Amino acid sequence: MLLVRLIASLTFLFASVAGLAYAQTSLAPASWDANVKLTEIADTNPDPNVVEVTLTARLADVRISGTAVKAWTYDGTLPGPLIRTRVGNRLIVHFKNELAEPTTVHWHGVRVPIEMDGVPGISQPEVTKGQSFTYDFVVRDAGLYWYHPHVMSAAAVGNGLYGALLVEDQADGVGVADQLTLVLSDIGFDDKGVLEPGESGGAAGMVFGREGAYVLVNGKTNPRLLARAGAPQRWHIVNAAKSRFFQLDLQGQDFTVIGSDGGLQEKPVTTPQLLVTAGERVDVVVTPTGTPGSQLVLRAMLYNRGYGSVEFRSVETLMTIAFSQEPALKPRPLPAIGRTIVPPSAADATRVDLTLTLPPVDDKGHSEFRVNGVPFWQAKPYLAKLGETQLWIVKNDTQWDHPFHLHGFFFMRLDENDQPLRPLAWKDTVNVPMKTTARLLVAFDERPGTWMFHCHILDHADGGLMGTVHVGPGEPAQHTTPHPAH
Repeated sequence: MLLVRLIASLTFLFASVAGLAYAQTSLAPASWDANVKLTEIADTNPDPNVVEVTLTARLADVRISGTAVKAWTYDGTLPGPLIRTRVGNRLIVHFKNELAEPTTVHWHGVRVPIEMDGVPGISQPEVTKGQSFTYDFVVRDAGLYWYHPHVMSAAAVGNGLYGALLVEDQADGVGVADQLTLVLSDIGFDDKGVLEPGESGGAAGMVFGREGAYVLVNGKTNPRLLARAGAPQRWHIVNAAKSRFFQLDLQGQDFTVIGSDGGLQEKPVTTPQLLVTAGERVDVVVTPTGTPGSQLVLRAMLYNRGYGSVEFRSVETLMTIAFSQEPALKPRPLPAIGRTIVPPSAADATRVDLTLTLPPVDDKGHSEFRVNGVPFWQAKPYLAKLGETQLWIVKNDTQWDHPFHLHGFFFMRLDENDQPLRPLAWKDTVNVPMKTTARLLVAFDERPGTWMFHCHILDHADGGLMGTVHVGPGEPAQHTTPHPAH
């Protein structure tokens, strides 16, 4: 028995050492990601625990599918530059607005103080042309997050204002050296490069959720990624489109999902297709396989998120993976990947019912989404005590899916028996399919203030599908979003 235990211990030790070496070694061809990787913003602070950057919103000419487009950008790139930091770091962003329109920066999914959340009239004033604002907070959770405006959200994001924030944890134990951040999005413009108007299609466009004709991966149409067959890659993926969903397919090859909005999940799950709804993030390991010298295509399959999303549409090519001539590697098991997550207790949670509706178009042709019978501009804040756990029952009574996003806090998804869905994962954005109900458990344990929630089909949010929850004492802040008819 002693010999058996000794052999088992040595096996575990050798496996751990091999996994460590595996994690530190790139298996990809030289310049494998040169055509795909994002521009990274420069950190100007020498302190290893502080990342300090300058970010400017401005118009810039970008080339998309051979056409010069004057897009709304951060620092002149589409998407905006990747901000890379480590969990526990302080992040300081000196933001300046050079656009004609007012704007802010919302840090989607990041547990920031309310003053840093980027919502005009609630956490800060709008940043008008020529003005600046400094965002300063500690990034407390590893994972992929993103930044975008909360002024004219649908139009601004559709015009190009979005970027990724990667918060790394070098001790996460994933063990894949070759990593890539992928920002999925779309954009619409005419043959002269003029951006599609944000109000195109009128009320019908708002209800359907506008999608641009050009699908983008890191700002490019069908970029080329090099790979060695059998070599694993870790993809940090965010859907930054204002309305479009991405049902990912790698010609039937598996995605190993290891994390979601709030970092690593309880354990990996393998799936041949992967749905990433607007605002969501997903952390996956892929091991592309094929004959050296051949190609593999990442596609967006059709997904029905409501009328207008599949009719007269076709499968989209997102990215081409070109295999090098190097001999294919034999599959190797990944290190054990996981995370201990303790969900809040639902036993004494306060129930909050939210019903999402879309009444018929009125006699003036006006249409608006509503939460519990009222659009956002007529709604009063919901209330939560500091330290209170609430169970949100989100019923979607419309004919369109709604990716539901809560600012400032993670939540846990529950089943019909109020048991956490497995594998456990922290979420801040979750799709609520048409005519279904989601049960979300959230602990409002800190950071008092008035926090937004909304559909992340941003046309739906602008069309009334938003609300606020006021956490803690004091008077709720009042958002400045006007009625769309004004």
